[in-house]
Amino acid sequence: MSQSRERPDSNPYIRSPETEFDDVESMSETAANEQAEQLRDAIRYHDRRYYVDADPVIPDRTYDALFSRLQALEEQFDLDTTNSPTQRVGGEPLDELGSVDHVAPMLSIDSSGEVEDVREFDRRVHTELGLSSSGEDTQTSLDAYADESVEYVCEPKFDGLSIEIVYEEGRYVRAATRGDGETGENVTENIRTIRSIPLSLSGDYPEFLAVRGEVFMPRDAFQAHNRERVERGDDPFANPRNAAAGTLRQLDPRVTAERPLDCFVFDVLDTSHPFDSNWEIHETLPEWGLKVNDRTTVVADIESAIEYRDELVAVRDDLAYEIDGTVITVNDRQRCDRLGSTARAPRWAYAYKLPARTEETTVRDIVVQVGRTGRLTPVALLDPVEVAGVTVSRASLHNPDQIESLNVDVGDGVRIERAGDVIPYVSEVTEHENDSHFEFPGTCPICDSPVEREGPLAFCTGGLACPMQLKRAIEHYASRSGLDIEGLGEQRLDQLIESGLVESLPDLYDLRTSDLARLDGWGRTSAENIVEELTASMGPPLDDFLTALGVPEVGATTARSLALEFGTLDAILDASEAELRSVDDVGPTIANEIQEFFESEQNLTVVEGLREHGVEPQSLDVTTDDALEGMTFVFTGALDRYTRSEAQDLVERFGANATSSVSGNTDYLVTGDSPGQNKLDDATEHDVDVLDETAFVSLLDEHDIHD
Repeated sequence: MSQSRERPDSNPYIRSPETEFDDVESMSETAANEQAEQLRDAIRYHDRRYYVDADPVIPDRTYDALFSRLQALEEQFDLDTTNSPTQRVGGEPLDELGSVDHVAPMLSIDSSGEVEDVREFDRRVHTELGLSSSGEDTQTSLDAYADESVEYVCEPKFDGLSIEIVYEEGRYVRAATRGDGETGENVTENIRTIRSIPLSLSGDYPEFLAVRGEVFMPRDAFQAHNRERVERGDDPFANPRNAAAGTLRQLDPRVTAERPLDCFVFDVLDTSHPFDSNWEIHETLPEWGLKVNDRTTVVADIESAIEYRDELVAVRDDLAYEIDGTVITVNDRQRCDRLGSTARAPRWAYAYKLPARTEETTVRDIVVQVGRTGRLTPVALLDPVEVAGVTVSRASLHNPDQIESLNVDVGDGVRIERAGDVIPYVSEVTEHENDSHFEFPGTCPICDSPVEREGPLAFCTGGLACPMQLKRAIEHYASRSGLDIEGLGEQRLDQLIESGLVESLPDLYDLRTSDLARLDGWGRTSAENIVEELTASMGPPLDDFLTALGVPEVGATTARSLALEFGTLDAILDASEAELRSVDDVGPTIANEIQEFFESEQNLTVVEGLREHGVEPQSLDVTTDDALEGMTFVFTGALDRYTRSEAQDLVERFGANATSSVSGNTDYLVTGDSPGQNKLDDATEHDVDVLDETAFVSLLDEHDIHD
C-alpha cells in the first residue's frame, strides 16, 4: 500500500466559505504552487462530497470561487495541470479515440428474464463447487443443498456503458470502453470530465488499481438533455444508454464535459490489494473515493436474490438511473476463482433481467419544437418504452388541439402507439397526474414572437428573425435537396448564428475566410472550402433554387415543372394563380401556397437580398434527346453520385419516365444504399430488372448519356 492521501486538517479551503485571496500577480511561485495544491485537494474533497456522497458542505458560489482561483494560478504561473480538477472542463479535440488493451478481460454476463434460468445458474454453481450432485431432479437438488447455500452480492444492472478505469500510485492514468472485452476505445480524456470519477484516489489506496464501472446519464439529466436537443430541432437520444455511449465517444472532450454523465464502480479487475469477497470490494471502493451504488446488498441464497430483483421491479420508476436487471454475483472471491469463466462470461455471475416496459409509460416533459416554416409542434419526452420492438423516448402530440383532446400533461401515464409502425404518438392518457392539460405557449419558445393559430396548427410569427427558423431555413437551403453546399452542418450553423456572422440567409454570402478561421474549431482550410462552396452556389439552376427556398408544397418535381414552364425567376414571381395552376403538378392548393410565399414581404426581402449578393438562378437547359424514350425508371435508396431528384431529372431529360412506384410498366428499378423492401418485392413480382448504381451508370454510358 502507498502513502495515504487523506486531506490535511490544516487545509484552509475545506470548510471556509469566506476565504480572501491575495492578488495572483503579487504571489511568489512557491506560494502559488503551495496554494494551488491546497486548492486541488480541497476541490477534490468537495467533488467527492457533492458527486459521490451527495452531501456538499459549501455553497456552489464558494466552490466556483475556489475553482476560478485555481484556474488563475495555473494560468499565471504555468503550473503542471496533470490530473488537476481544472482538466475536467475538457481538453482539445482528438483526431480519433484509438484503442487500448485491458489489464484483464472485461467479460459479458449471461442473462435471462426467466426465474427458472436463475435457479439453474444457482444449481450449476453448487455443482461446480461440489455442494450438490448434478444428477438429481429440480426439487431434490434444491433440498440437497438447502443448508449449503451460496452467498450472493446483488446489485442493479445499470443500463449504461461499461468502462475500465486504471489508477497507478493513486493517480488516474487511463480509461477505456469494454469494446470486445480484450481491447476497448481509449476514452481517457472524456472520462476525465466526469466529476464522480476521482482523478486522485483518497485514503489508504493500493499502488495499482483497475476497476470496472458503468457510465450512465441520470434520468432527470437525460430528460433535460433531450429537451435541449428537441428545442434546437435535433433528434433526441432513444434512451439514457445511447446518450451515455454517444457522449463518451465524442472526439471533443469539451462536448463530453457539457453533458451530465455519472458513474458507478462495481468491480475490481486487477489490483495490488487482495480482496476476500466482492462485498469487501463494495465497502472498500468508497474509502478510495470511488462511487458505488447504495442498493447493492448481500443475500443468503438464490431465492433471496430473486426477491431482491422483484423488489427492484417495483421501484424501478423511482430510481434516478435506468436499470434493466439485477446482477447476482458469488460473494466469495476464492469460489469465483474456482468457478472460472467461459470464453465470454464468468460462471460466478448472472443477470436476472427486468421485464421491458411496453406501450405504457410516463410523460416526463413536453417540449414545443419550432420547424422551418415556423410551425410549433409539441413533443412528449417519455420514460423509454418498447413499442413493436423499438425503444421510444419521444412521441408527437401533433398540435394544440390534440393536447386538449387528450387532456395530457407532464407526469401523466400514457399509451404509445406507432402510426404505420413508424411514427410514435400518444394514443391515450391512462393515468392523470392532475386534472389539467399542458398549456400551449402564447409566444415562441425560441424568440418570444407571438404565436398565431391557423385551425388546429400554431405558428411562430417571427419568421427568419427567429433563430430556429433561420437555422432550419439555412440547413434546407444548403442541403442536398437544396443547393448542396457542403460543410454547413448543424454545429457550424449554430456558431455562425451565435457569433452574429449570419443573421439572415443572404448573410451567408458575406462570409469571409478571415472571419470563419477565427471561430473555435475552424481552420483556414475549412474556412476557404466553405467560401468556395458558397461562391459556386451563386448561379444555381432555377428549380434547385426554388426547392432551396423552401416554398411550401414545392418539391423537386414541381420546382422543375415551374422552371421549365416559366423559364426565369421573375416570370414565376409575376405569375398569377391561374397561370400557376396551368403547370403540370400544380393544383389549386400548391398554386395558392406559391403565390402566398412570394407575396410575403419577408420572403421577398430574402430573395432580393440573395440576388443583391450575386445569387442569380439560371434557366434550365431544355435540350433533350430521345436516348431513353419509352423507358420507365424507379429509384430507391441513397445513391452516391446523384440525389434521387437529380437521377430522375437526368433520365427525364433523355425521354424516360421516372415514377415513384414499381409496376408492370417499369423497366428498371435503380437501387442505392438501404433500398425500400416493398419496391424490391414489387420488382420481383413484376419481373423488373434491378440495377445497382454501377449498372445504372453503365446503362447511361451505353446510350452515350453524360450528366
